[in-house]
Amino acid sequence: MTSWSADVAVGLVGLGTIAEIHLAVLSDLPQVRFAFAVDPDPRPDVTFKDGAPPRYERLEDALGHHQPDLIVIATPTDTHAELARLALIGSAARVLVEKPLVHDLTALDEVRSLGPAIDVASRVFVAHHFAFSPEVHWASNLVAAHLEWGPITRIVAVFHDPYILDTGRSFAAYGSSWIDSGVNQLSMLARFVDITDRGPLHETSKGASAWCTATFNSGGTTGTALLRTSWEAVASSKRTTLYLDQSGTEIWLDHTAVTALAIQDGTLVDHLPNDAHTPRKIAHYQPLYESLLSNAPDPVLSCATAEQILRHLYR
Repeated sequence: MTSWSADVAVGLVGLGTIAEIHLAVLSDLPQVRFAFAVDPDPRPDVTFKDGAPPRYERLEDALGHHQPDLIVIATPTDTHAELARLALIGSAARVLVEKPLVHDLTALDEVRSLGPAIDVASRVFVAHHFAFSPEVHWASNLVAAHLEWGPITRIVAVFHDPYILDTGRSFAAYGSSWIDSGVNQLSMLARFVDITDRGPLHETSKGASAWCTATFNSGGTTGTALLRTSWEAVASSKRTTLYLDQSGTEIWLDHTAVTALAIQDGTLVDHLPNDAHTPRKIAHYQPLYESLLSNAPDPVLSCATAEQILRHLYR
């Protein structure tokens, strides 16, 4: 298995919108060099640190010419499993897959079945970027620093995107509002609680909107989360509220504005400002890559965490 070093050769599979975020963050990392890009569609050539890496239509062709340390898969969800399989079999690289790892539980089993010949657990990572957002990091540290506030007893997470304007593309690229945003909600909540079960998923508008409840454990106390996802909106808006009822504390996370505040008995007790300089997703992926390229990647990136999340996502 590849070990991280001062020189990390990266291959990028998929050159769509999310790939632009990966490229922007990777270009600021001095230890990273871009080995190759893969995309079958005719897109503009990629430049990286003033260079133009070779481009291939198929991952198999790229791996016939390169030995990368890291392969990033940033393609539609239903292609993740097969591309991860090809990356694992055709190279010794670690593989970072955009969330969710796979499109259903059968595909998850297919990836896991590659072991023990291939050490899937130590080579596959998933870009659960919401878990690295500044407001989530701030709130997680705040809760940990104030154990006297008691456990989290209730959570409400509501994620909206205006994707209803182009449903054909939205369903093709993201699957449904739940698959697209539910994985973000579940990975984000993993910073605060241990989710133990999810109730039935209620979908409307053919999956453009959905809601469900989930039970969780927080400090030995059982709580309930209401999770809502929807593309039926005029603009993007993503918010989560954590309730610590024992102390009358509420923590409001505005994921769109990348801000947060804590209220206790009607009084503002703390807040997270934003300098308005770093774009939201860049602020997610910078710490994600810093963790991934460290000697001890955050467990939220692990294949084990991805499996737990997928069991609730596709229940």
